[in-house]
Amino acid sequence: MITLKSPREIEGMRRSGALLAAVHQHLQKIIKPGISSWEIEAFADKYITDHGGVPSEKGFEGYKYATCVCVNDEVAHATPRKDLILRNGDIVKVDMTVSLDGYQSDSCWAYAVGEVSPEIKHLMEVTHKALYLGIDQAIIGNRIGDIGHAIQEYVETENGMGDVRELIGHGIQPTMHEAPNVPHYGEAGKGLRLKEGMTITIEPMVNLGTWQIKTKVMKDNWEYYVSGDGTPSCQYEHTLAVTKEGPKILTSQDPEFDAKYL
Repeated sequence: MITLKSPREIEGMRRSGALLAAVHQHLQKIIKPGISSWEIEAFADKYITDHGGVPSEKGFEGYKYATCVCVNDEVAHATPRKDLILRNGDIVKVDMTVSLDGYQSDSCWAYAVGEVSPEIKHLMEVTHKALYLGIDQAIIGNRIGDIGHAIQEYVETENGMGDVRELIGHGIQPTMHEAPNVPHYGEAGKGLRLKEGMTITIEPMVNLGTWQIKTKVMKDNWEYYVSGDGTPSCQYEHTLAVTKEGPKILTSQDPEFDAKYL
């Protein structure tokens, strides 16, 4: 069932999103060569709880951590690790969901570790733009397929990169994952029609090579995903609301860049 949110609920999600965005803003200063992915986890977990929030991913389907931290070819759901040391040239993706006063927000961001190659820099630019092309389609009367089509056309047709199919965006609030599903591929004019009050995530995952992914297993038997050909992967994600004024980003880290979406 899809629930349409009131302005009061959307404002609660915006406050939750501001807390989540603050974590990402701090991570921009922390992530550098030589730190472990566990240090990212420790900082995020403490910051969220110190500011009255709850890391929603903890305990979800048996997951133990506040963050998913994926490096290089890791696409999604990788755990933070004390023995994974970030190196110059890596790309790291940090995905978090926060609950604040019962309101959920979800956002993933990609970070360049030190100086990255031109290929990875381009991958990050394409994925970031793909996110916003998808957000631009999240208007009343459009369909879910319009979001996916805009992303897929840009990622694959215009840039020849791999638009991951198996992992998709979703509705959010009152729980972390709600209807509807929000694929990052598809046909324009197809799928569920968007209505005022819907709150969703858009979170394209883009591989430098193939769109296909494969499953790997951590030491504790936790499953995660890597690109099918070992090429680097990138992801950006925002939580947003569909409103009469257009899509409103609830997890913005950069009010100047996101001015028209706030």
